[in-house]
Amino acid sequence: MKALSQSARVQPLTNKSNAPATGLRGANAAKATCRIQHKASVFKVPSSLNVVSRARSKRNQSRTTSPVVAMAVPDDSKPTGKAEVVAAEVDDQPGKVQLAGDVPGFTFRRLGIFACILFGYSCYYLTRNSLTFTAPVLVADAALGMDVVSIGVVTSIFPLCYGCSKFVSGTLSDVLSPRVMLGGGLFLTGLINVAFGCSSTLTLFCIIWAANGILQGFGAPSCAKILTAWFATKERGTYWGMWNIAHNMGGFTAPILAGTMARNFGWRYGLFAPGAIAIVMGIILMIFCKDSPESAGYPPVELPEKSSKKPVKVEVEEEETPMSVRENLVKNVLSNPYIWGLALTYFCVYIVRQAVTSWSVFYLIKEKGVLDAASAATQVAGLELGGLFGSILAGRISDYMINNGSPGGAVGKRIKVVMAYLVGVAASLLVFRLVPPGAGLANAAVVFMIGFFLYGPQMLIGLCGAEIVGRKSVGASEGFLGWVAYLGAANAGAPLSILVRQYGWDAFFITLVGACGAAICLLYPIRNAKSFVQREEDEIALAAKAA
Repeated sequence: MKALSQSARVQPLTNKSNAPATGLRGANAAKATCRIQHKASVFKVPSSLNVVSRARSKRNQSRTTSPVVAMAVPDDSKPTGKAEVVAAEVDDQPGKVQLAGDVPGFTFRRLGIFACILFGYSCYYLTRNSLTFTAPVLVADAALGMDVVSIGVVTSIFPLCYGCSKFVSGTLSDVLSPRVMLGGGLFLTGLINVAFGCSSTLTLFCIIWAANGILQGFGAPSCAKILTAWFATKERGTYWGMWNIAHNMGGFTAPILAGTMARNFGWRYGLFAPGAIAIVMGIILMIFCKDSPESAGYPPVELPEKSSKKPVKVEVEEEETPMSVRENLVKNVLSNPYIWGLALTYFCVYIVRQAVTSWSVFYLIKEKGVLDAASAATQVAGLELGGLFGSILAGRISDYMINNGSPGGAVGKRIKVVMAYLVGVAASLLVFRLVPPGAGLANAAVVFMIGFFLYGPQMLIGLCGAEIVGRKSVGASEGFLGWVAYLGAANAGAPLSILVRQYGWDAFFITLVGACGAAICLLYPIRNAKSFVQREEDEIALAAKAA
């Protein structure tokens, strides 16, 4: 059953005894049958659905006979896909649908949910990077007989498993509970870190770290699914950008926690400490996080808003059969040309991101005369800091354009921000190449700007993918986009190293600037794309006109 965007009258509202369903208060529910007259539809609601009245009359009467309004919304918290009819009387104003933002206490609860996904995903990043900052101490342990090549073998397995897992788990998060996947995955990746710390052979290291790559894929799609459910389109860019700083928080904490513990207590404790934190945080997420406002007892955060108010009668009696995982992936994601445009753009963006992350230190040492890796690392440390500010500002700008700009596609407005940021990335890369040797402060400033412009597109492309397909397919969209992105990241390794060896660093920078240009060209055809909610509004308006 599709969502209703405007008011709907219950005519009449009866319970199982066929008596008028008055006197419903708070969250008290009655099994009922009713006909809901709404614009282009009269929905005959089966008696198996819940009718919930949330009365907020100024007179606070125990029985209410004044008109109530209703909305039929998909109950995304239930795998059966059943709809739920929610009737609400809002300050004696028939015709006004109560959304989650109208309910007292919702804002505080939503901030708690946001804190869950922010700190939860930071812990994913912490357990992902723990080996990186523990490895030097591990290699120094003569009893293990490991060297740098051994660590390279272990770490090379991770991205392969992670990319595939992100694709599969993203698709599954549209069917399974994202709360369970997010909290359960974090709990298990914590156990994986502890298990790695208890192991001593290369074979076990490879197996355990491959399992970590698989479990890490549960994080981002689940967070995207939860965030999309709890935040409306007009504010989502801001909160998506704020959530994106979880990458920076986890990346900042990992060297401090894992590196310090490994140096002071041995390499095993560099894995035990992040693992223990992840286990505790996983349990917290399982208890306190919720999939959606509906699963926490609230109305949804948004419905289509611009459709006609003229009631026209159409009978709708059958419930929509939930799509299978394969149908959801093929119909809503892989068959959507906009998703493919975003995926190929992500491929280009991740080539640039991984190249800057992996090769900037080598570039400064080889070309700019920086003496050692530690000094070079200091000059590129601003990449993550710039990314933090850039991603938050990109979200704020895109939200502002949606709320205050001219009419048009909401996704398209975010796309235009991405295109502008990509121009900034290309310009910053050219400046980075032209900075003279010995100008350490200038290098640091340019790297900060690269991070600022680079992390905006990295964040907004994922958000655009989520908004194009709608809530029921967010996980599949994020999983597919993430998989393609990591294919791009893989091409920033060996292929770019061969390019630099054969043609020098000029070819390296030309390739990265070319990737930015290709990304802009891919985005140009979808610069006016509408979100899933906007397309629903258009369908309702067309149905009303046709009637």
